[in-house]
Amino acid sequence: MNVPIGAGLVGYGYAGRSFHAYLLSLEPRIHLTAISSRSKERREAAEKDWQVKTYPSARGLYEDPHVDLIIVATPHNTHAELAIKGLRAGKHVVVDKIMCMNTKEADAMIQARDQTRRCLSVFHNRRWDGDFLTIKRILREGLLGELYYGEIANLSDRPSSGWRAEEAMCGGILYDWGAHFVDQALLLNGSRPTSVHCIVQSVKWDQDIGDNGMMTIQFENGSCVRVWVGQAAKLQRPHWMLLGTQGAFVKEGVDPQERAMCEGRIHLAQEDPNYYGRLTTMLGGLQHVSTVTTLRGDWTAYYRTLADHLLEGKELPVKPEQVREAITVFDAAKESAKTGQAVKL
Repeated sequence: MNVPIGAGLVGYGYAGRSFHAYLLSLEPRIHLTAISSRSKERREAAEKDWQVKTYPSARGLYEDPHVDLIIVATPHNTHAELAIKGLRAGKHVVVDKIMCMNTKEADAMIQARDQTRRCLSVFHNRRWDGDFLTIKRILREGLLGELYYGEIANLSDRPSSGWRAEEAMCGGILYDWGAHFVDQALLLNGSRPTSVHCIVQSVKWDQDIGDNGMMTIQFENGSCVRVWVGQAAKLQRPHWMLLGTQGAFVKEGVDPQERAMCEGRIHLAQEDPNYYGRLTTMLGGLQHVSTVTTLRGDWTAYYRTLADHLLEGKELPVKPEQVREAITVFDAAKESAKTGQAVKL
């Protein structure tokens, strides 16, 4: 494959503009070549922002010989169709999270990947959040012992907007932040999920995705993780709470990279020390409590490691088979929310 890799971006909303186009500009081995959008205004903005060719539909990217990689940054319900068409056009494909709407779609995407022998990956940038990297190190060093309970939460008092407030396009309240949280929960646990119990409530806002969603995932090793996304809360919940047989970890606040990224200075992102986590663990038979400085996050790692894979054959950073497992959890969560019963996997 030639260097730089030519990239075509489908969609120029918030995700396409602020996440993908910007992060691509920081990876010299991938060059943003073209952008498609149904909106004339967004096409004009893309041309001004990046001096790229634009198309009114993704078909232009599929047919563009200078595009090697398609990046899908559109509403969730379009991911599978656009990705499969991109693969069949001979392009490598990245889809923004959430990968797709259900396991059937995930299987069709993976099958198209296998048939075309192209690369398929999912943009899970929060695998490189500073807090997640910190927690991985804490667990790796055995400071919590065996993890038996975890909670990942993001609470606010504001509704979703645009297509993210429509279940047919978004999937549900847990399909945005929750997509990251389920992915992180599965990676941290290292055990197979066995059942899911989910509650979705409509408390305050007039949106059909609900405004309070709680999902509890039970794992084969006996541990469980609760994923909680609320939009009608007058107080916050710790972003992370982990309990193990030898310790505990609690942390407020989310990774600071998004705000810095939107200001065009992601490398200068710094977390407020007030949000550093608190670790309780056993050292030398004594209980020890300490503040843990959060490791620096690095969202630029996604496209850097993707380029490593495409050009040097290194391991793909986010494999679709991994994300498919998360999609099976979401299928179970949706069924559980309807029936009120836990669903076995």
